[in-house]
Amino acid sequence: MTDTSLYPFLFKPNLHRIVWGGRKLCKWKGIDTEEKQQPIGESWEVSAVPSSPSTINNGIYKDRLLTEVVSERPEEILGEAVAKKYGNKLPLLVKFIDAERDLSIQVHPDDEMALREHGKFGKTEMWYVIDAKPGAFLYAGFNRHLTEQEYKEKVANGSITDVLARHEVRRGDVFYLPAGRVHAICGGILLAEVQQSSDVTYRIFDYNRPGMDGKPRELHTELAAKALDFNVYDEYRTIYSNIEAQANHCIDSQFFNVRVVDIDAPFHRNLIKYDSFIITMCIENNCRIKVRSTGDEVMLQEGWSCLIPAAIADYDVIPLYNSNSGHVKLLDAFIDNKNKSLINMAARFLHITRK
Repeated sequence: MTDTSLYPFLFKPNLHRIVWGGRKLCKWKGIDTEEKQQPIGESWEVSAVPSSPSTINNGIYKDRLLTEVVSERPEEILGEAVAKKYGNKLPLLVKFIDAERDLSIQVHPDDEMALREHGKFGKTEMWYVIDAKPGAFLYAGFNRHLTEQEYKEKVANGSITDVLARHEVRRGDVFYLPAGRVHAICGGILLAEVQQSSDVTYRIFDYNRPGMDGKPRELHTELAAKALDFNVYDEYRTIYSNIEAQANHCIDSQFFNVRVVDIDAPFHRNLIKYDSFIITMCIENNCRIKVRSTGDEVMLQEGWSCLIPAAIADYDVIPLYNSNSGHVKLLDAFIDNKNKSLINMAARFLHITRK
């Protein structure tokens, strides 16, 4: 018998003021608060990070922290396999990011280093470009091999961007950023980010600018040197098919899986087989999500996200037609527990944390 107390969770705004942020997110999400005049860099859409967890905004769990509700019903919400691997904790964090100015040049540690140095998960992530001004670009990876000493010299003299791979971007571009890959979003880009549930970032270079408090932002040159992958790769952009009326495979990794769903008619999503929660980010236009087993439904607006518990991850996405279009684009993030070869590292990490 299906538990009707589970339903797709919507969330309250979780906005982060950052020196490089813009003013697109509040307008896009329809949030009319004093914060819309502030430089909002990030909207943490679904978060279990202790420093900034999400608050549920609908149903019987309204006004409760997502972390609390997950701790009460981990297997039903996360999925049995996910709950077991990650100690009953949501292992992903998803954001919308508005970069009005360039972000710092940065890198994230892998699980092993993050655990050793901070007692936290590492941070592998991906970006989906929602919008970009003409000529906008980002950095991902190096354009030539560096030694650790060369890296430190270029950070010290401010020329580190000279050796970064620069990529002009447009709507729909995807970049997968494994831990260790140097990167930075640059000005004029709005994107969605899916990442491991971690707030560990090593700032390499920040253009000598002050933070929101007027003081220089901290750099982590030595830690970054230990985390960086100095290898050069042939391709940094993720190539994927974007075919309408289907869920397009975008990212399949040991940390998360992402699909781009591009539809203009009702679309059935039966993801029970993955034994995982589903985070759905609405990139374009509005839709309804209707759970088949319970009949529960929520409206998901452009610029917002929801979490669908694993136990009810069989649902229909129904576009809401308006005067402009009935076309809907979504990003689905989950963990594929069917493919055991993709989750060995996660299981290994959990084993280390339990020692």
